[in-house]
Amino acid sequence: MNKGEATRREIIEKAAPIFNQKGFEGASLSDLMQATGLEKGGIYRHFESKEQLAGEAFDYAWKTAMDRRMAGIEEIAKSVDQLKQFVRNFRERREGLVPGGCPLLNTAIESDDGNALLRRRAKRALGGLLNRLETIATEGLKRNEIKRGIDTKELATLIVSTLEGSLMVSRLQKTDEPRAMACRHLEEYLEEKVRN
Repeated sequence: MNKGEATRREIIEKAAPIFNQKGFEGASLSDLMQATGLEKGGIYRHFESKEQLAGEAFDYAWKTAMDRRMAGIEEIAKSVDQLKQFVRNFRERREGLVPGGCPLLNTAIESDDGNALLRRRAKRALGGLLNRLETIATEGLKRNEIKRGIDTKELATLIVSTLEGSLMVSRLQKTDEPRAMACRHLEEYLEEKVRN
């Protein structure tokens, strides 16, 4: 990695918490300059626009979140146990995330009526997450680990919707109990209604 690439990566890493906490509209150029220690020209030497930087900062924050959420899953043999590990990771692996909460939730809500680039990135991130969970469930169906008749796409959507929704409620109520309750419910559901 050359010096320019290293500087670009450092800008993304330092900008990610600002965009994740303040959103695209709330993140000012002075915030970005203060975080990176660069002047406007130093930032825009590496990025065509604030929007491009915000998009790459989202990608970085999302990759960080996904790495935490998928940690340890590949070492688990059974598909239902993999899905339960994903739920546990969502509840327990909070350290090491980009400050500001879930980048998918934050970006999806902020970009819903506004920034088309960020909306596309959030939609792509959601699609990738749903696809990964659906793949785990589909493999479980093939190996007869999941009950016949389970719609794997619906299952993936249920898991993500429950977790992301519980995160929103937890943040609004300023308590982790809604997220913990949703995770317990999903673990029980996977064990009782999904496992073959």
